[in-house]
Amino acid sequence: MTMPADLETDAVRLRAAMTKALAADGVLADPAWRQAVETVPRHRFVPGFYLPGERDGQGLTVWEPVTAGLDYGRWLAAAYSDTTLITQFDGDEPDWKNPQVRHGGAPTSSSTLPSLVVRMWADAEVTEGHTVLEIGTGTGYSTALACERLGSADVTSIEVDGRRLETAASALHACGYTPTLAVADGLYGYWPEASFDRIVAACSFRAVPPALLAQTRRGGKILLTLSGWLYGYARVLLTVNGDGTADGRLLGGTVSFMSARTHAAPAFGNPAHWAACLPDKARTTPHDPGRITDATEEAFHLRFLAQSAVPNAQMTTVGEVVHLVDVVTGSAATLTPVEGRWEVREGGPVKLWERIENVLNAYDEAGRPKPETFTLHVYDGGQHLRHPQLPDLPLPRP
Repeated sequence: MTMPADLETDAVRLRAAMTKALAADGVLADPAWRQAVETVPRHRFVPGFYLPGERDGQGLTVWEPVTAGLDYGRWLAAAYSDTTLITQFDGDEPDWKNPQVRHGGAPTSSSTLPSLVVRMWADAEVTEGHTVLEIGTGTGYSTALACERLGSADVTSIEVDGRRLETAASALHACGYTPTLAVADGLYGYWPEASFDRIVAACSFRAVPPALLAQTRRGGKILLTLSGWLYGYARVLLTVNGDGTADGRLLGGTVSFMSARTHAAPAFGNPAHWAACLPDKARTTPHDPGRITDATEEAFHLRFLAQSAVPNAQMTTVGEVVHLVDVVTGSAATLTPVEGRWEVREGGPVKLWERIENVLNAYDEAGRPKPETFTLHVYDGGQHLRHPQLPDLPLPRP
């Protein structure tokens, strides 16, 4: 379609308003990042995206396509809002010339909300003179901000989805940015451009990929979001040591990213089939499962700790019953509310809820420590989350 003649004028106005709002929220304390946000035209990286609507009769979210052709005002306003814009579901590239409403689906690519993009670069302590590897190019907007701050020559960005990268590359080049781009799996970094001063991932991993440590200069830093099959998340800023090890503290907040595709959870089938194999005998648990499922900052943190104790477990709720399923060991558990208490049935070689109970007990005894009090240590023997008052929690082998 032919864009309105005043598009760039409208975009400059909305971009200035977004920048002012982010600065007022304390996101743009660094003048260099503020200038980058003021300069990079986000609308050029999101020709189309989906916004959530109501749920349909089956309980699925109805995702409405938004483009300049469908609704110019809504498209441009959303492009310059501090909002994550979903650009792909289930790995299927949309036809933005004829977009269709979607019912449900798993988001697999997006343009992350600008405040978080800037926060990630700032938390990684990226500054002039650094060479950086970005894992997860996505739409290219985050890449463009890094290019604006550092210069294109010092930025490498990789994306596992070739069609996504092609679209991002076109937008980047049209805006005058020429970073090194490649189709590659973030699990293995990008050896041709190593070593890097900073590595920042816009996806999450179950554990720190060893290749990233090997591709970071001594004293360099890696900013990752750690996740897992319970969808517990934690961010960590690691400093790489000269001996191939790394150490760092967890960062606060409730940030989540889509999993790296090679670390995504496997399908586990019908929860009723797993529940049918459990013993009839139940016991009462002292812990409400809401402690790891509620929409609170503490539950967000606890879900990550619990996940470290049962790294292969997945969780779903059917009616009032909470199901835990472990496809690796064949273990399962159910939690059912009964007259004001929760009853647990467990089966298989791993007592899933019992392990989570142990974590919750230790956490309470330690005074409910916040994420920033935990450290992550990566070395030849594994990767362990540590706290002075809690037992070590291992991450899955990468």
